This record gives sequence, structure tokens and C-alpha cells, in this order.
Amino acid sequence: MQSRQTTDVVLQALLMATWRRKPKAKVLIHSDQGSQFTSMDWAAFLKAHDLEHSMSRRGNCHDNAVAESFFNLLKRERIRRRSYRTREEARRDVFDYIEMFYNPKRKHARNGMLSPLEFERQQKLRNEGV
Repeated sequence: MQSRQTTDVVLQALLMATWRRKPKAKVLIHSDQGSQFTSMDWAAFLKAHDLEHSMSRRGNCHDNAVAESFFNLLKRERIRRRSYRTREEARRDVFDYIEMFYNPKRKHARNGMLSPLEFERQQKLRNEGV
């Protein structure tokens, strides 16, 4: 959560995600048409990490419906209820919401009423034939 969304910031976030998740197959990375996502650094990073870029057409928010839905929940369930004194306080609270509630505990109707982590765990077991 920086004051500006620069190419370096989005590359750091994507590096953290790829390091944490360690994808074994090609992953589709969806973005809008911001300059961060059209830069040569972005393209080189995607190629180096075997990531495939998907980009929305201008004004087509439906292409990014999953992210839009998540941010709507984050705002409705957490951010609109709080006032933050500093960006760092907001960053810690958003991290807490995602890592301590949303991923491990929040049940989703589209996931068979499983949390995202439990859904992924079950998918991994299915893919491994367990």
C-alpha cells in the first residue's frame, strides 16, 4: 500500500506472490491498461517467471470481476468501518483482514462455502489424486 502504484510497486507485489505461491504451471495475470502493466520491465518479469498477461479492454470492468468483488468486500467488511491515522495502520489492518480472516476463514458461496485456503487445499488434493 504505497501512495502511488508504480511499476516497481506492482513488480514487488507480483514477485512476493510468485515467491509465496511457487506456481508449477503457467499462471494468468490479469491487469488493467495502466502504464505499470504495459512497461518493458513488466513484460520481462512475466516472461522470466512463465506468467501470461491478460489485459482488460478499456472500460470493461467485467474482465476483472474477481478483483472488483474482493475489493468491494474489503471495503464493505473492513475499511468503511474504520478510520486510520496513518498509512501504516491501514496497511496492517488490510493485511490482517486478508491473511487472518479472508483467506483462512471467510466462506464463499462460489467455493462451496469453503474459505479460499480450504478450497485450494481440496483442489490440490484432487489434483494429486488423493
